[in-house]
Amino acid sequence: MHTITPHLVCKGAADAIAFYIKAFNAVEHTRLPGPGGTVMHAMLKIGDSTLMLAEEFENCGNHSPLTLKGSPVTLHLYVNDVDAAFAQVVDAGAKVIMPVTDMFWGDRYGQVEDPFGHRWSLATHTRDLSPEQIREAMAAMPQH
Repeated sequence: MHTITPHLVCKGAADAIAFYIKAFNAVEHTRLPGPGGTVMHAMLKIGDSTLMLAEEFENCGNHSPLTLKGSPVTLHLYVNDVDAAFAQVVDAGAKVIMPVTDMFWGDRYGQVEDPFGHRWSLATHTRDLSPEQIREAMAAMPQH
């Protein structure tokens, strides 16, 4: 098991599970039912990583990004083919935040927001760069 495992709160956790299976080829390992057909707890595997999630229960202080109108967290997923994975996630219903592009740090990278308000970045590492090369490439970028 990994030392840190994300535990997402989702408004519509059962739908979120179905989305993650379609979008990320997740495998469902555990689903514990909650009141009224909700999901009290679920555990999925995406690649070699575990993702836990649960239904939004506002009376317990578990608020989803949809209720909070955003999230300061982005989940990062390394894949073998970012272009194909990105297309799969978007086809499943994610909103493009940043199209896939080659980045100054050596990754091909893009960002989406899933239908449950969680942000995901997807990347494929394309070239190894030294810290100095990354600093130089960043300094050469146009300033906004």
